[in-house]
Amino acid sequence: MGHSLIAFVVVLGVLIFFHELGHFLVARLFGVGVETFSLGFGPKVYKKKIGLTDYCLSMIPLGGYVKMVGEDPDAEISSKDLSLSFTHKKLYQKCLIVAAGPVFNFLLAILIFYVLFQVSGSYYVKAVVGTVADDSPALSAGIKPGDQVVGIDGTEVQSWDDMVALIGKAKGTSLELLVKRDNRNLSITVVPATSTTTNIFGETIEKPMIGISASGDTVHERLNPVEAMGTALVRTWEISKLTVLSVAKIFSGSISPKTLGGPIMIAQIAGQQAQAGIANLAFFIAMLSINLGIINLFPIPVLDGGHLFFFGVEAVMGKPASEGLREKANQFGIVLLLVLMVFVFYNDILRLFNGG
Repeated sequence: MGHSLIAFVVVLGVLIFFHELGHFLVARLFGVGVETFSLGFGPKVYKKKIGLTDYCLSMIPLGGYVKMVGEDPDAEISSKDLSLSFTHKKLYQKCLIVAAGPVFNFLLAILIFYVLFQVSGSYYVKAVVGTVADDSPALSAGIKPGDQVVGIDGTEVQSWDDMVALIGKAKGTSLELLVKRDNRNLSITVVPATSTTTNIFGETIEKPMIGISASGDTVHERLNPVEAMGTALVRTWEISKLTVLSVAKIFSGSISPKTLGGPIMIAQIAGQQAQAGIANLAFFIAMLSINLGIINLFPIPVLDGGHLFFFGVEAVMGKPASEGLREKANQFGIVLLLVLMVFVFYNDILRLFNGG
């Protein structure tokens, strides 16, 4: 338990620090005064003032905040502090300051992936056939265990994922597979059959398949800095798409909201990943950082996305939303987040009692 708690604090600390650092750096870039930079909420356990800013560590490690001069549009600002006021900056500057938090979460993920790929390289499963199913299109076409698929319809195949993606696009049409067998290249025509399977979300789907499984042979390749950065960007984009799709499927009812997890689940997984090694923990931090960046962009009042929404309204209307509307929206946002927090805590507790 202690191991998980330490890992939990480290994971959240890194995520919160980078998020708030984004707000802080861009605010200072545009000359906005920052009164407080806090990791955590509640009573302060450590505080050091440097210039205008109080740098704090607070008791509750479930978030953080950057308090800027003139952040409240209705606050009274002395004439000498107008140049430091967030509210008195140009609209695009305020948008960039608010968006910087989520952007820094994506940058953190890219940085972590870059370092991992640069140090460890990349691994992929070769497109080598392990088994051929009975009564399958592959068996009828003459594909055998040990065959390596090196091309499909003129497109080069390097990995098993490449091959699966190309077969998935077939939609019942015949495919010309270039297969390497005993150091000879053979051309084999196969017509995929539509099969029922489950996707990563547990949904039942139909997709073209030819009835083969992978041998499990893997390849490790070293990546130069450019390749590592490219792979890091692709991985960040793939996880971002998957995260957005998962949220959409929860709202549509395709995925049960019981899959959502809160601090307890994060602590459990963080502890497991820390025990598995620093690389596993770093990968987990990158995944969570992407999730945090996306969630903060939701147009929910009190989140960064909510602020950006109101700035959009201001850009269209030519003036800020009224104080009453902002206040009601913020109250709604706070209630919504509290309900969500109670729900994910409830899910976490159920998992604990069920041994999950």
